[in-house]
Amino acid sequence: MMITIGGGSSMDTGKGIGIIINNPEFADVRSLEGVAPTKKRTVFTIAVPTTGGTGAESTINYVVTDVERKRKFVCVDPNDIPDIAVVDPDMMSSMPRGLTASTGMDALTHAIEGYTTAAAWELSDCLDLEAIKLIGKNLRKAVANDPDGREGMALAQYVTAMAYSNVGLGIAHSMAHTLGAVYDTPHGVACAMMLPIVMEFNAEATGTKFKDIAEALGVDTTGMDQAAYRKAAVDAVRQLSIDVGIPTKLEKLKEKDLPFLCESAAADACAPGNPKHATLEDFEKMFRKLM
Repeated sequence: MMITIGGGSSMDTGKGIGIIINNPEFADVRSLEGVAPTKKRTVFTIAVPTTGGTGAESTINYVVTDVERKRKFVCVDPNDIPDIAVVDPDMMSSMPRGLTASTGMDALTHAIEGYTTAAAWELSDCLDLEAIKLIGKNLRKAVANDPDGREGMALAQYVTAMAYSNVGLGIAHSMAHTLGAVYDTPHGVACAMMLPIVMEFNAEATGTKFKDIAEALGVDTTGMDQAAYRKAAVDAVRQLSIDVGIPTKLEKLKEKDLPFLCESAAADACAPGNPKHATLEDFEKMFRKLM
């Protein structure tokens, strides 16, 4: 039996270890990238999250950092889902403000990308839209260490993780992965910075879903046309990120790194789920918005 306690990195590490223990032919963790063809379930695992964002306790995904190659890669495997998840907001009460904010924005990125991904459908939409509402209502309070806010975020990150685990994510995550690998940018911070930029890029491929997102975040869309409610959704996400202290620029980002960043983001396992195809030129334009 294995007990994983901590944030996404701790639980993801446990997932990889548990899979390799029962599937030793994948001892080189790089062989698990993508949809892993394992045959046996992980060891019996109890997952205890201490952050309100990743939802790793209820997903089929885990992310591994390849330090040598300066990249993060995603492993997708139904055999890695923990057997028991103990989601207790009291376990999250010691998180500092910055970590509460960044993990919470990671959860919002999961919910919005899951809601707009190419594979989204009615059931996942229900879960993701409820998560967006919960995050809009509770993240600011959680950053202030309000117990009700903590409880709301614990529920939101768990609910949206079940949804995106089944329908995938998009390029906000693929771009965040490469920023984390190259600059050691905290994952939630990278997601928060990329999310409104990617939403602007994706807007034309989302139908009326940005209206739902805006309303879930407390915006009154009465009388708004499509362009207005799409902008309102992006603005609401950007404002929430600013309110909880997430920066809008990444000073570490260097011109010389752009080709590698774009190629890595395009090759990431999350990229195919994006509702709109992004070229290398598109990725570069979006990364430049962080400079």
